[in-house]
Amino acid sequence: MGQSGSSACPQVILMGLDSAGKSTLLARMLTGQVVTTSPTIGFNVGTLNLDKKTSLTVWDVGGQKSMRPNWRYYLDDCKALVFVVDSSDRERMPEAQKVLKKVLGEEKLRGVPLMVLANKKDVAKSMTIREVSTQLDLPSYKDRLWEIQACSGLEGLGLHQAFMSVNKLIKRS
Repeated sequence: MGQSGSSACPQVILMGLDSAGKSTLLARMLTGQVVTTSPTIGFNVGTLNLDKKTSLTVWDVGGQKSMRPNWRYYLDDCKALVFVVDSSDRERMPEAQKVLKKVLGEEKLRGVPLMVLANKKDVAKSMTIREVSTQLDLPSYKDRLWEIQACSGLEGLGLHQAFMSVNKLIKRS
């Protein structure tokens, strides 16, 4: 899907299980407002202008099980993967861990930096960054740069900082 050659802004793919908050998070970054979303069929795309010199093109890809086989078609020219998890949904962490491992196994993502967003930190009893990191087995990913940050798509907390970090990861990779 992206253009071949160099594009003006780096392509970032936003992935994660359905209901992790990807579309809410992207809409919040693009509009500064809370937007009511419905399950994404296909994708949403937008350009985040982080500061005067920094923009990222973010592809938010639907996370339902039926959509996941199509994820690989969005990986061309991907400069960073942002994997969003619902940090309040302990039951789905093993599924998220399997899905993340599978997508990171794609040849097109070899060496591509990873940012994990532990979303829904505004929800009571959400997991800590350390718990999410352990559940997703992040320390095992020694072949790529990765970071994990807490955020709240609903409240907008941590989003700007997270995407600034994504930009730094892209520059370091």
